[in-house]
Amino acid sequence: MNQTAVNLFSKDERFEGFLLVRNSEKRLNKNNEPYLDITLADNTGDINAKVWNCDDEPPAPGSVLKVRGSVTEYNKRLQFKIERYRPADAQDNVDLSALVAAAPRPADEMFGEIQAVIEQMENPVVKAITGVMVRRAGEKLHYYPAAQSMHHAERSGLLHHLTDMIKVAQAILPCYPYLDGDLLLAGIILHDLGKLTEMVSDTLGNVSEYSKEGLLLGHLVTGVSEVRDVAKSLGYPADEEYALLLEHMIISHHGLPEYGSPRKPQFPEAEVLSQLDDLDAKLNEMQSALKRTRPGEFSDRIFALDRRVYHPRYFSEADAFLDPGAPNPQGEGFDPDSAYQGLL
Repeated sequence: MNQTAVNLFSKDERFEGFLLVRNSEKRLNKNNEPYLDITLADNTGDINAKVWNCDDEPPAPGSVLKVRGSVTEYNKRLQFKIERYRPADAQDNVDLSALVAAAPRPADEMFGEIQAVIEQMENPVVKAITGVMVRRAGEKLHYYPAAQSMHHAERSGLLHHLTDMIKVAQAILPCYPYLDGDLLLAGIILHDLGKLTEMVSDTLGNVSEYSKEGLLLGHLVTGVSEVRDVAKSLGYPADEEYALLLEHMIISHHGLPEYGSPRKPQFPEAEVLSQLDDLDAKLNEMQSALKRTRPGEFSDRIFALDRRVYHPRYFSEADAFLDPGAPNPQGEGFDPDSAYQGLL
């Protein structure tokens, strides 16, 4: 499909093309007139859209629409005003890969990495509990996102989040030899599995809503409950030390009460898990923001970070070094070779 990517939309731009419905609902304006509020997306990002003076039923999340309209601005954020729309059909030959945000690596590859980590564990209790938890997760783990709209909100985003955290943990474990590697890696694998029941997602990784269990309990509580149930099914006593440690890592991984953790991390592996979770989530949010922001400019305010993000003029993105005719992002007369000479 030859159409402008969502992350490249600009104010007053006209657009006609195919976009994925992330979520939608019918609302009433201040004059009690109905309209549709829709989040539309492609694999680069999403945008809020409105169909004014419309009493249609909202399109289903996960469906694809052909839309025509213009990009506007509301409260300093881009918004799409839909003038005409229709559901896509088979004759449109829509390329879903261009519309569905997905993890950068295949799900099977990432799942295999998690299985390999479990196989290498030496602690029998930790290995058994983690193995059963992952088997119970089943096929959902292959396509579930890590969130509805924040970090790793993409197909296979949960696997993306877990495997990136595992890589960082494996890199720092030699720096802190007193850490229990099996316990830390198991905590990483298990800490967000409760999201598989907290959210309702289709196989494209599109979350339509939170489940009743998710809204009433949340993934920290259900994750702890699942570990306790698995430990019991394996025949471990209620006071089994490692089962209790894993439960604490899950319930404390948000770090602070205001972020949802009933307990702060109370041993080193729990603290490392909490810090790695926070780091990976924030870096993913920043990376997503940079994809929507031109070099040398600031992003819109990122809700999850409570700040705007600056997109530096990185050397790696400087096409001027490859294209003599392109403007140099470091300024006229800047010679990268001579600049590096002083560092050699």
